[in-house]
Amino acid sequence: MDLLKLYRIKERGIIKTKSFLLAAVMTLICAVAGVLLAKLPYVNLIGALVIALLLGIAMQLTPSKLQADAKSGMGFISNKFLRLGIILLGFRLNLESLAQAGVKTILVAMVGVTGTICLTYWLSRKFGAEDELAILSACGCGICGAAAVMGVSPQIETTDEERKRENEVLAVAVVCVMGTVFTLVEIGLKPILGLTDPQFGIFAGGSLHEIAHAVAAGGAFGEASLDNALIMKLSRVLLLAPVALIVGYWYQRRLIRESIEDHEQAPKKLPIPWFLGGFILTSILGTFLPLPDGLLDGLVQAAYIFLGMAMAALGISVNFRVIFKRGGAVFGAAVISSTCLLIFMIIMSRLFF
Repeated sequence: MDLLKLYRIKERGIIKTKSFLLAAVMTLICAVAGVLLAKLPYVNLIGALVIALLLGIAMQLTPSKLQADAKSGMGFISNKFLRLGIILLGFRLNLESLAQAGVKTILVAMVGVTGTICLTYWLSRKFGAEDELAILSACGCGICGAAAVMGVSPQIETTDEERKRENEVLAVAVVCVMGTVFTLVEIGLKPILGLTDPQFGIFAGGSLHEIAHAVAAGGAFGEASLDNALIMKLSRVLLLAPVALIVGYWYQRRLIRESIEDHEQAPKKLPIPWFLGGFILTSILGTFLPLPDGLLDGLVQAAYIFLGMAMAALGISVNFRVIFKRGGAVFGAAVISSTCLLIFMIIMSRLFF
């Protein structure tokens, strides 16, 4: 009997290992293809992470048995690889560059991020979007697109994992579409606004959603514009950790309050997001250790590979027919809040930079 039990345990372990390896291969193909395709002109407006998500969606056309065999592995990749990718993404964040840019850059980022998150969330709820979808879309629009959506999502406790994946994908779709459209709009507005190249970089970095969007817009007008776009954008990325902590605390307090009102047992405390501590640590290491530029670039590239694998796993496993029925509210909210953020950054770039 003991031998039979051991055999079954071993067999389950082999099945899980095979599932993980299969999932890893499928998502790695999507992630690498996403990074390579994002280097192409025009395609770079979409960004590597969103391309990986789209390729993951395309993987749903593979045989159903293949998807079923990889299913348990997909869960591991979308969870653990996401955290690893965000930790490694910290190497992109140079704290000295942000400090040299001055307090005003951080303050403008804080006001812009806070205002955009609050406005997007409020409008989404007014338009009828569910709570979790509203906060994910708000954080994606306010901070750094897909990476912010996936960074904040673990802080939202839920028993419906399928619904959570649907919300993640829909929030990513919102920031992708809004960011791409507003990138083209802002490049077209440059001659009309009369901003200098450095001012336009601040404007683009402070108003566009993905890092890829800020790079595409800033890079269209020279090195000074690109440098300022990156500094302003990374000032917003720096706020990912505190925003995720606040969202987690807010949801926990609300769950406790609701459980008391319903005379239920108080929910467990949300796990501390140690991966965001890792994000801050890697940004410190990347800033103050004498690491070669080639190594830093390699670590950031690895971050996008791991994040791309997580996004692809999300795309492979989510039900998109349900998503298309629920997108109108958050898209409408994102259009209004993104327009407000654009106007705010025009004013800020003219007054302070």
